[in-house]
Amino acid sequence: MKTYISAFMMAASISTLHAQTSSTNRPSSITISEGKLLGQIVDSQGKPIAQASVNLLHVIKDQNSGKEREVLIRSTSSQENGTFSFSNVSIQDKWKLKISSVGYTAKDILVEYGNSNKNINKDMGTIVLEPDNQKLDEVTVTGRKALLEIDIDKKVYNVEKNIVAAGGTAIDVLRNMPSVQVDIDGNVKLRNAAPTIFVDGKPTTLSPDQIPADVIEKIEIITNPSAKYDASGSMAGILNIILKKNKKTGYNGMVTLGGDRFGGTNFMGSLNARQDKLNISLTGMNMRMRTNTEGNSHRLSNINNENSVVDQDIEGKTKGMITFGRLGLDYDFTPKTTFSIAGIFVEGKFRPNESTLISTQSASNTSLSNRISESERSFKPRGLQAGLVQKFKTEGEELTVDFNYFGGSNTSNGLYTTNYLNSMNQITGTQIQKNNGSGDNQFMTIQADYVKPFKNGMKLETGLRAQINNLTNINDNSLKAIGEENFENITSASTNYDNKNTVYAVYASLGGNLKDWVSYKVGLRGESSTYDGELLNTNEKFHNRYPLSLFPSLFLSKKISEKDQVQMSVTRRVNRPNFFQIIPFIDYTDSLNITRGNADLVPEFTTSGEISYSRTHGKGTFLASVYYKRTNNLITRYLTQELNPITDKMDFINTYINANSSRNYGAEFTYTNNLKKWWDLTADLNFYNSKIEVNESVKTDAMWTVFGKLNNTFNIKNNWNFQLAFEYQGKTNMPVTQNQSFGPPMNQAQSSSQGYIKPFYGVDLAIKKSFLKNQAASVTLAVNDIFRSRGNTVVSSGEGFSQSYYRLSNPQLVKLNLSYRFGKMDMNMFKKNKNQNAMEGIQMQ
Repeated sequence: MKTYISAFMMAASISTLHAQTSSTNRPSSITISEGKLLGQIVDSQGKPIAQASVNLLHVIKDQNSGKEREVLIRSTSSQENGTFSFSNVSIQDKWKLKISSVGYTAKDILVEYGNSNKNINKDMGTIVLEPDNQKLDEVTVTGRKALLEIDIDKKVYNVEKNIVAAGGTAIDVLRNMPSVQVDIDGNVKLRNAAPTIFVDGKPTTLSPDQIPADVIEKIEIITNPSAKYDASGSMAGILNIILKKNKKTGYNGMVTLGGDRFGGTNFMGSLNARQDKLNISLTGMNMRMRTNTEGNSHRLSNINNENSVVDQDIEGKTKGMITFGRLGLDYDFTPKTTFSIAGIFVEGKFRPNESTLISTQSASNTSLSNRISESERSFKPRGLQAGLVQKFKTEGEELTVDFNYFGGSNTSNGLYTTNYLNSMNQITGTQIQKNNGSGDNQFMTIQADYVKPFKNGMKLETGLRAQINNLTNINDNSLKAIGEENFENITSASTNYDNKNTVYAVYASLGGNLKDWVSYKVGLRGESSTYDGELLNTNEKFHNRYPLSLFPSLFLSKKISEKDQVQMSVTRRVNRPNFFQIIPFIDYTDSLNITRGNADLVPEFTTSGEISYSRTHGKGTFLASVYYKRTNNLITRYLTQELNPITDKMDFINTYINANSSRNYGAEFTYTNNLKKWWDLTADLNFYNSKIEVNESVKTDAMWTVFGKLNNTFNIKNNWNFQLAFEYQGKTNMPVTQNQSFGPPMNQAQSSSQGYIKPFYGVDLAIKKSFLKNQAASVTLAVNDIFRSRGNTVVSSGEGFSQSYYRLSNPQLVKLNLSYRFGKMDMNMFKKNKNQNAMEGIQMQ
């Protein structure tokens, strides 16, 4: 009943709000000719002005008053060379451009195409902005970005106003994003599967919990990636995290300090400086995290016809630290040639400690034990990103070359002490297991992309890409059995291997506009890949070469009117098994979570289709989508009974199998709007049905699930802001292709083909007060999981077992953050000039 009530309330909120903004000034059946509107913005000396705000307003006649009024349709920013453009502009209508930039006087320009019925590219030519002689500290910027922007193959959410995530990581930002689900362990899901994470459009080895929230500007959700993107990887699509960049001449920065009630602290500082051709940005962050976890599990099992019941009570604490640093440089050799380079530094260390009370009952025996795990893992990723952008005389023609490298080392060690107890809770024996590990990971991509527009409106995109990934892992186990004084190495349980993966790809896509406001983008991608691996203990070598496969993609977009749009997409993708999933080796790192690879795994192929309808009205956007996804040979975890070669006894072992098929379909509704000057709203509701067929005898029941989010931000008087966020997750199948490596004890329930998650909900709130001159300082108080309701209960069953596993992490977390912004829009920051006016800032002596 709670599920249906929550779904009804969410659907009612979205439909009611959409109905309030669903009026239109043009019949949807009218045929509208479209054109392109472009121009260049320069200063009084003829120099291009980058990142100027350009708003396109539709001038219409009010039917009631007969007076003209203006409706904001779209916004953009000028490029580095000062150019801007709008496509799909009705040439029969009257328009207005509102152009502004900090330090310049704003300008309004009326635009009229005339009565032509042909497609016209209207060039506004050079638009000159005159300098504004006001001092910067007297200028107040009141414009707000649209919460949601829709492109033909992605959705873009601006997240800078998300105060709930202040002082946190990308995990906290994603938890409040429409369409995105985040579980208790920080695993990110998109439509119940794990997406690929990009940073600034490039693959990364960084996980979302290693990226500070305060450096994120926006997030792109690409549910159906086009031929431009890797065909291999997650079937759920791509989440592209865009970091903030300096866009104004001069310097600016921010400092943030914070802490939470569990003892966690955070510090973040950023500094950006831009002058003429040079832009430098520096970001540093340190977070000390404290996590408290509680949980329990109940498992019924039958091994060799003997029934047993295992109950566990779990308490855990984790102390962690992450340091993040990024230094970037952009240099404009010419107005059309830009070189960028950035270095990324990350260092982290986590010390999880867990105490588990285990009670085991069977017909022949009853035992009680206390398992204490003390472990530490550290990582030091390093990244280097370099790119060159070359633009040509033809507007929109450009060549980009990117190099991306992430690599680093990691170490881990664990001490697992199991004390066996009698009925008086006295220790009768102790077994200790030690695990020591280390590894290196190197991830490198080289990519070149070329875009060529044609006079007839068509645009060609093509590119080449090479990806090379090297992974080394050393993991040694030793055991001190009950009554023994020395540790004995368990060679057969040591996971030591080298692995190299390579993927080579080429793609081409052709896009353009047809009559009646129809846009298309059709593409084809070809990929081939190899992997080579070696088990260092046994010198066993593994090699596989996947032949060239083709992956088509099709995107269609139909403009019903200037506010209404319908889109359709169909793509094909592949997920190849990784080395860890393939090696036929028992991983005994955690005796309660034994894992073995499967050398017989084959790649899984997924075909996805999606149809969406969007409507823009003022600052509001409504988006409705229906989608379907089918995967053949789905790679999924599977818990089975096998002979444990370490103990020579039957045991439960996690492995990987190819299920016959998996299908997922559903509908999603999203609404975003700046309803009032003081109220921003984002609502999202997702219904989906999922089913996995392992084989003819093992099938999961098809399950309908509802998932919804409601996020309200209120801009109260006197510079107070209040944010209230709510999420609800109904009963759902376990996500696929998740947790492909080591996990916590009793994590066997992570099999997508054997388990489901019980419903849960969560409520977060935050309040922010801005103060000082120009609201340069702010203090934010946030509370996450107010009602301790975001606990995660996983229920699973299979051959000889059934289990329920519950965990709750950091409920009612209170965070306090203080931020201070500083900066000066200085037009000649690096120049010596004693006659500078107030807008030119500091004089260099």
